[in-house]
Amino acid sequence: MNLKDHIRGIPDFPKPGILFYDISTLLRHPEAWQETISLLTAAIKQHKPDMLAGIESRGFLVAAPLAYALGCGFLMVRKKGKLPGKVVRHTYTLEYGSDTCEIQADAVIPGQRVVVLDDLLATGGTLHAATNLLRDCGADVRAAATIIELTFLKGRQHLDVPFTSLVAYDS
Repeated sequence: MNLKDHIRGIPDFPKPGILFYDISTLLRHPEAWQETISLLTAAIKQHKPDMLAGIESRGFLVAAPLAYALGCGFLMVRKKGKLPGKVVRHTYTLEYGSDTCEIQADAVIPGQRVVVLDDLLATGGTLHAATNLLRDCGADVRAAATIIELTFLKGRQHLDVPFTSLVAYDS
């Protein structure tokens, strides 16, 4: 099955000049979504994760069913101010400014094997920040994966863990 057939490109969203790759069309096609989860499960299980970390918000959609399929835990990497209780945060630089991601302070036990997931890899800044945040908390970050990779933005170069994507767009 060609997963690209189930991903919709929406021009000029969220702003002019951006082509947004929409996975909602993939999610609502049962066979394509099952194939996506099956392929990611096969790619991730070799890393023997104890926990999957999903990046807000579409990363939750990817990581949660994978955690279920692999029989491991799931934690949310969220934007600043979205989690209750004590949190650990990591602030990182973007092209124009900065952002902060957080996890709950007790979300990961030091030494746990973690794989980080999101729907799409662009420049790699958020995925790299999530990896650093988890490491700051003692996690053994084994790998990262996404459904989509925008290879022309070279985000993979900013990652220092094995990385898997199912679909690549070269422009």
